[in-house]
Amino acid sequence: MGMGTSNFVIRWINFLTMLLAIAVVIFGVWMSTHHDGCRKSLTVPVLGLGAFVFVIGNPGIHGVGLNNTDNWKRLKSCLVKSEDCNNLAKRYKTLKQYKIAKLTPIEAGCCRPPSECGYPVVNDSYYDLSFHPVSSNKDCKLYKNTRAVKCYNCDSCKAGVGQYMKTEWRVVAIFNSTLFIVLPIIYFVGCCARRNAGQTRVSKV
Repeated sequence: MGMGTSNFVIRWINFLTMLLAIAVVIFGVWMSTHHDGCRKSLTVPVLGLGAFVFVIGNPGIHGVGLNNTDNWKRLKSCLVKSEDCNNLAKRYKTLKQYKIAKLTPIEAGCCRPPSECGYPVVNDSYYDLSFHPVSSNKDCKLYKNTRAVKCYNCDSCKAGVGQYMKTEWRVVAIFNSTLFIVLPIIYFVGCCARRNAGQTRVSKV
């Protein structure tokens, strides 16, 4: 799947997720207008689910932390300490292995200059920067072979971190959404069962 196709699919997933969030919120508001205690008791969980899905599906929210300078400095510090880039040498013993390796979004965006720069690869942690970059991409000039610098200041690194966050958030979102859906149903059934049991006791009296 090409990059354009992937972006198209991601946009549609985000759009559909936003529609789902709006639908859930509307459903929560509708439930709050009913006098039925069981339905009204589910208003807050349903609205919470809608808000949660909205946050997960809103592509603008994912980039807020990355675009903030202070937040990015802290993230960059964590990336340097994690030594993801330095560990590439341990994982790929030869240059051939490194060139054909399928790197993670963070490794591809933060540990090496963009491929469009055209820098010759010396090894997995060193590029020949004496060559003039063939691209006008500003990331080409930001990349350094120094361990503490690499491409951590590059837009490609922010994009890689953003992609990683989206992937991780969606896994958490699926789990939490399932949890938020199941728990209100259990609560709703229990509430109605308790109410029916109370009505049965009253009718017997």
